[in-house]
Amino acid sequence: MTDMERTVQPLKGHIASFTAYVIFGLNIIASKGLANSGAISPLGLFCFRAIGASVLFWIAGLFIPKEKIDKGDYLKIFAASIIGLYLTQIAFLKAITQTTPTDAAILSAFAPIMTMFFAAIFLKEPITFKKMFGVAMSFSGAILLVFNSVNTRGGADHTTPLGGLLLFVNCMAFAFYLGFFKPLIQKYHVVTFMKWMFLFSALASVPFDLKEIVTLPYSQLPVSYLLQLGYLIVCATFIAYFLIPIGQQNLRPTLVSMYSYIQPLIATAVSVMIGMDRITWQKVLSAVLVFGGVFVVNRSRQRGDRSAPVEGQVRAR
Repeated sequence: MTDMERTVQPLKGHIASFTAYVIFGLNIIASKGLANSGAISPLGLFCFRAIGASVLFWIAGLFIPKEKIDKGDYLKIFAASIIGLYLTQIAFLKAITQTTPTDAAILSAFAPIMTMFFAAIFLKEPITFKKMFGVAMSFSGAILLVFNSVNTRGGADHTTPLGGLLLFVNCMAFAFYLGFFKPLIQKYHVVTFMKWMFLFSALASVPFDLKEIVTLPYSQLPVSYLLQLGYLIVCATFIAYFLIPIGQQNLRPTLVSMYSYIQPLIATAVSVMIGMDRITWQKVLSAVLVFGGVFVVNRSRQRGDRSAPVEGQVRAR
């Protein structure tokens, strides 16, 4: 591998992860509005995501070289789709109807910590002092931002025990997915892997929500609702889930998950842009801590890196 490739591969991972989590940050606002409207159930929203993304990924698959899936991997991909898509998204879409944005942000901030431990178990990724320091640094930035947001905006909603439990399940399932399925993700092209992931997710969810999909009064849905639903399917599902495997292929699972700390920053930035919030020194410090922690974790080396050309090297296919 050339020096140029050693530089470009991690850079691709960082750009992909950063962009995906920016999209996810905006998705929190769109999803909460959709879920709270009551027009479509959380399971219905996931069905639309799974069906829409499946169609888009299978269309995209027509423009890449045909890739054969090993027979033994179909069951593994199905398991990955249930854990990394079905379980995480159903839990998230249900949880945001029963939690405040503040509590959701706090619980979501634990995802990188869970990912770090799963990566240590399944990938033998060492938990170094530098890595723990970086995770703690970003976590403190996220917490500072969240509590500062409470002081400036407040909130009228409340969090139910079930909502908190569902968010914990969401974080745990996605952290497990990032750590356990990394070798499988590296084995196939992003489009090949995701088209089967979303197809399996659609097949698993549609039978439980077929009645709602058929009877939904589509003509009565407001244009704003349809636009948010379109963003949910195209941007927050197709584009974001196209980018996440690129990050997984080129970066360590813990580092990919660290980019989830960007989500509260995006929510704050959007609030400032639309006049709902203002920039304070606490928010600036939060941003420094979050991105500083990502940098520290990125500098943390795995065992054997001196002999390996690049961490998370992906096989060319």
